[in-house]
This record gives sequence, structure tokens and C-alpha cells, in this order.
Amino acid sequence: MATLPNPLPDLASSGLDLPPGSLVDGTLDGPWHEPLLWYADGPAAPRDWTALRTAGRRLGLLPVLVTGGARDQWPDAWDLHPGGTSYPGDHDADEVLAGYWTDYAHEEVDSNGSDGSDGSSSDDSKAGSGDEDGRGSWPGLAPAPAAESGEDPDEAAAGLVGVITADPDSWLGGARMALVPARRSADIPASIGWSGPMNHENDVARLCAVLRSWEDRYDARVVVLGFDTMIVSVGRPPTTPEEARALAAEHYAFCPDNIDQSPPYDLEVYAQKRLLDQEVWSFWWD
Repeated sequence: MATLPNPLPDLASSGLDLPPGSLVDGTLDGPWHEPLLWYADGPAAPRDWTALRTAGRRLGLLPVLVTGGARDQWPDAWDLHPGGTSYPGDHDADEVLAGYWTDYAHEEVDSNGSDGSDGSSSDDSKAGSGDEDGRGSWPGLAPAPAAESGEDPDEAAAGLVGVITADPDSWLGGARMALVPARRSADIPASIGWSGPMNHENDVARLCAVLRSWEDRYDARVVVLGFDTMIVSVGRPPTTPEEARALAAEHYAFCPDNIDQSPPYDLEVYAQKRLLDQEVWSFWWD
């Protein structure tokens, strides 16, 4: 992956006021030639995100919360794979999602005869044509929501972090602050060679191309990473059922497990319950 100069090797002399923590350079292929991220030894406080974002940004570092999850797997045990990660800017979000849609939705489409194999014609011009769960041919990227964002997207991300870190007994209780060398939030997974979606995509930069597109259209920010989980804040969510349905196709292509292995197991209901007016998106890959 093409990168800018990495400030992490000089973190100790950077002037940042950091809590005790560790640099991570361990990967699937052995130690990397430079640190991939820094993360704290203890739980984050609500004020840490804003403070580190302001101070770290001038150095080319962005914050993200990291969680060990139920298996207590922290970043030094994440099987990071920077050597197999390309550059997000080399990929087109529409092409990436169209490929996933073809790979992961075709069984449902074919089994319902949406390709016309049963002799009937099908309208493949939009999501929702072709089968009972709305999985016809790839409908293309959804347009940006018509409603303008009501809050600065970075402030929205900070607000979500405040909620997460204020409740130590929640399922994300104990999440820790991390700093990653990246210029935009969408690139954070690629910057560390995150392998959370490995069973879905070996090169996370392709997913980051989609995250970049969501940054542009939905004011999305990557807020939490776990071993195989991601949580995104959304400053400009869909506000109509039509907008939510259009976006649901992208979510299915991006992370099929969100629908196929998670209740309600239905794309239409997912759009209504998980996307419409929702300012937080969560993903997990089996």
C-alpha cells in the first residue's frame, strides 16, 4: 500500500500526551518494518478521542477505538496483513460492490429464477427485483441522502465514542484508544493491514474504497475495530425508506454476514431497522 511517512517510530518524541500503551508491528508474516499502530494499555476515557484527534491529526495520525471482544484479542493478536494490502484509491467502490454482489447474492437470485432461467422475464434495474429478498442484479451505488447533514461528521464520531466509553459495562466496555497513520478515516483498516473480513475479502483496501464512498455520501467515520468487527458513525443517514433500501444492497455486498447470519435475515427489514435514520452501522465477518 502506498503510504505517507509514518510518524509512529518517533511517537515518544512527538509531544503527544499519551497514556501508557504499545506500538504494534506484528503481522502474519512476522514483524513489520515499522509500527502499524499504537494502542493504549487501558480503557479510553470520553475525552481521549477529541484530544488525540486534534493533536494527532497534525502528525498524520487518526484515532480509532479498538476492542478485544469476547475472546480478548487485542491488535497484537489480530493477524494483521499489510503485505497483502493495496491502496484504497486504486479501487472503485461501485466495481468492488458489484463484484461482491455477483459473488454472494447470485445463489439467492438464481434459486428464485431472477435470471430468467424459469422462462419469466425479470426487471433487474433496481434492488428488489429478482427475488423475495430484494437481491436482483447489482443496482449500482445509492445516491447520497437528500437531507443535509445536521452535525459535523467528526463531532458525530466523537459523540458515539462518548457513549461507548461512558458505559464500562456495555458490550464495548473497555475499548481502548489507538492511533493509526492515515489521512482519512476510511483508510484506517488498510493502513494497518486489518484482516477482520479475511473470509470475505483478502485485501481490505477494497473495502476501504467503499468506506471512502460512504464518507463522501453519508459522512461515515470508522470509530471501532475489533478482531473481525467494525463500527461506523454516520453523520448523514438515509431518511426515507427508498434511500435505506438502496443502501441495503451496498451493505449486503460489503458484509453479507450482517444479513445472512444475523436477525432478521431479511434485506428489506434490515433496511428499515438498521439503516433508516440510523447514525451507527456495525459489521461483523464470520
